[in-house]
Amino acid sequence: MTGPIGYYVHHHGDGHRQRALAIAAAAPGLFTLIGTGLKGRTGSVSCLDLPDDRPSGASGFDGRDDAEDRPQALHYAPLGHDGVRARIAALTGWIETTRPALMVVDVSVEIAMLARLAATPTVYVRLAGRRDDPAHGDAFRGARALLAPFHRDLDDPETAEWIRGKTLYAPGLAARAAETSPKRRDRVLFVQGRGGGEGSGERLAEAARATPALDWRAIGKVAPARSVPPNLTLVGWTDAPAAEIAAAGVVVGAAGDGMVNAVLAAGKPFICLPEPRPFGEQEAKAARLQALGAAIVARDWPEPAAWPALIAQAVALDPGAQRRLHCPDGARRTAEALITLARKGSVDASP
Repeated sequence: MTGPIGYYVHHHGDGHRQRALAIAAAAPGLFTLIGTGLKGRTGSVSCLDLPDDRPSGASGFDGRDDAEDRPQALHYAPLGHDGVRARIAALTGWIETTRPALMVVDVSVEIAMLARLAATPTVYVRLAGRRDDPAHGDAFRGARALLAPFHRDLDDPETAEWIRGKTLYAPGLAARAAETSPKRRDRVLFVQGRGGGEGSGERLAEAARATPALDWRAIGKVAPARSVPPNLTLVGWTDAPAAEIAAAGVVVGAAGDGMVNAVLAAGKPFICLPEPRPFGEQEAKAARLQALGAAIVARDWPEPAAWPALIAQAVALDPGAQRRLHCPDGARRTAEALITLARKGSVDASP
C-alpha cells in the first residue's frame, strides 16, 4: 500500500458521509473523503471537495439523465455541464498526484468508471434494491470488491451469486450514542432523514393525539402543524441523532442504510416507513427487515387509529432479531478489510 484510500461520498442525503466518517475514524490518516459539499464536514479526516454536478435548479434529482445518446454503462453523463468537467478534472488530478491505493465509491457508476480509467482499483458500495441494469453490472464487474453496508441476511435473496461472492458485508456502520443517554420507554421518536422530503407535522400531531399516554418527539425537517398536542415536540435538525434514538422507546423512520444501522445499533423497536428511492432500495430493505422480524413495516403513513396497535407490535418484536443483524465493531472491521484489500489485492468476504 503506497498511497491513501480515497472514499467517494455521494451528496444525496447524509448516510454516505456518515458511514465514510465511521470507517475513516477507525483508521486515522489513511482515508481521504471525496465529494461535493464536504468542506468543513469531515472533522479531522482529510477531504477533497468537488464541484457540484447536479442540474441547476433541479429538485428531486435521482442521479440519472434521460439523454437518448447516453451510454448504457453510465447513469448520468450530461453534455455541456461545467460542474461535471471541473469535478472530473479535480478528481483525476488528485489521483495523478496522490496515487491512491484504492478508491471506495459510495456511490456513482461514473466515478467508479473514471477511477478505473485512471488506473485505480475500486471497491463499489452496493446498496439494496434491483440493480441489474448495465451500468451497475459494469461497475460491479470492474470493482475489486463490493461493499454492502448491511448484514448478509438483509441482502435480496434474488441477488446473483457472483455478486454475493464479491461482496464484503459490513453491518454496524453507525455512530453509537453515549451509554448515559436517558431512556424513555414511553417515547416514540420520528426521524426524518436528510435524504427524504419533509415530514408532516399534521400527521404527527394526529398520531400523538391517538396515543395520549406516549411522548412523541420528531427530529429532522418537519412541516409545522396548525395545532401541536402537548405530547409532541418538533425538534428540527439535531447534531446528535444517535443520542435521540438511544433515548427513545420506539423509533419511526425510513429504510435508508444510515437509519436502519442506527436503529439496529441502539436495539430499538422499529416502525419502518420506506420512502421511494431509485431501484426500489428502501422497499427491498424494508421487506427483508419485516421477513426477519426486525421491524414492523407500513408502506403508507398509518391512519391515526392504527398507531396504538403498530407501536404495540413493534414493542413485542424479538430483540434478538435485531441483534443478529448488527456488528458493534463494524467500522473497525470494515476499515481493516479495506486496508487489507489495498495492500494485498484480495480479502475474504465478511460473515
